Amino acid sequence: MMTSFATLTIGQAPRSDIMPLLSEYLPEESVTHIGLLDGMTAQQIEQRYSPAEGEPQLVSRLLDGTQVILGSYRVEQGLQEKIDGLEALGCETILLLCTGVFHGLQAQNAMLLEPDRIIPPLIRAIVGTHQVGIVVPVESQIAEQSIKWSKLPKAPCFAVASPYLADEEKLTKAALALEEQGAQVVVLDCIGYHRLHGDLLQSKLGIPVLLSNVLVAKLAAELIV
Repeated sequence: MMTSFATLTIGQAPRSDIMPLLSEYLPEESVTHIGLLDGMTAQQIEQRYSPAEGEPQLVSRLLDGTQVILGSYRVEQGLQEKIDGLEALGCETILLLCTGVFHGLQAQNAMLLEPDRIIPPLIRAIVGTHQVGIVVPVESQIAEQSIKWSKLPKAPCFAVASPYLADEEKLTKAALALEEQGAQVVVLDCIGYHRLHGDLLQSKLGIPVLLSNVLVAKLAAELIV
């Protein structure tokens, strides 16, 4: 068996954009990185995972840095197949590298860590009744994200800036807009946002900036023995 601990991205692995962050908490020799789109051509990806009309959208990254828009329902089906395969190989812990909302993923024996189930209650516990501002990659995700974050004491405000396409100016503008709307904490809620994004915004804002991937990576590291 390759390892007892695996990360599973909805894009292609390894994710060079966030590997430095993951390596801070997840020892390289202890973790195998798997991607839903590994080995697939652009045409194959479009044929299988292009979102249908009205289907919630997810955003990820290919090895060459290209941003891809994927259909949530189709991705969930593909992820379940990958999870089943990892379990068949004896994998004991699977960290999903996607903060999107999934409704039916399951593992029979492995511990499956899903950020969409971990991050919102964690943020709620951290910030209490403070106003949260959330940056997401694409505008079409806001409706689904509103449901995901609905248990916060105050409804969050949203801004859009892709971690794969937006430059520093666009990302800063999005975060400043949240602060102007009264946000007391900004959450970068996509696996693609990395430490440089957080450091940039922290230097521009007078409020804390949290990265979903940092929080979930720290928690996952506690499970590595």
